[in-house]
Amino acid sequence: MFVKICGITSAEDALMAAALGADAVGFVFAPSPRQVTVGTVRDITRRLPPNLVTVGVFRDQEPRFVIDTLLGAGLRAAQLHGHETADDAAAIRPYCQALIVALSAGESRWEAVADYGADAVLVDGPSPGSGRVFDWSVVEGAPASGRLILAGGLTPDNVGEAVRSVHPWGVDTSSGVQVDGDPTRKDPRRVQAFIRAARAAAPEPHHASGHGPFDWAEDGL
Repeated sequence: MFVKICGITSAEDALMAAALGADAVGFVFAPSPRQVTVGTVRDITRRLPPNLVTVGVFRDQEPRFVIDTLLGAGLRAAQLHGHETADDAAAIRPYCQALIVALSAGESRWEAVADYGADAVLVDGPSPGSGRVFDWSVVEGAPASGRLILAGGLTPDNVGEAVRSVHPWGVDTSSGVQVDGDPTRKDPRRVQAFIRAARAAAPEPHHASGHGPFDWAEDGL
């Protein structure tokens, strides 16, 4: 089970998530209480273990901005979390080692998702980033093949049920593991509980071969 902890704003939280077993950490560059700068993230990524997938999260931002941010911050993956087109994805793809395309639950772009050339598809609620749970049954319309990452209001208390219901390749959380009253900080106890619950509900490895969550991890990049 691939686990991504999103909305990271500090090196302390990134290192803590890695130490507790997260596969990836996400940094939000779109408007958000958790929005970070290129300089901040560059200082963080330099301190992280090489096997941790570092993801820049963008929403309806120009491909040139996304590319410059990925390169400047030293990020390995891009997550397009808005209404980006397949052409936008094609422009960005050569500059990252993995591409995640986020879709809102129930939207019509499922039919064209193959055009994006994504390594994984993340499905969120109708209001992405709201931290609200949605009806997981709508994910039944997702493509049968490929890597599906489930997001949207997941917490240590409900992630196990979500994994058993949807059978995703991975899960993503942000507000579900934050410190009460502070969206910029993660609670280590909640992060640990989330990772344990997700993995307990899906004991099978999240990748069939290699040493990391994406094929390119074998290359030591």
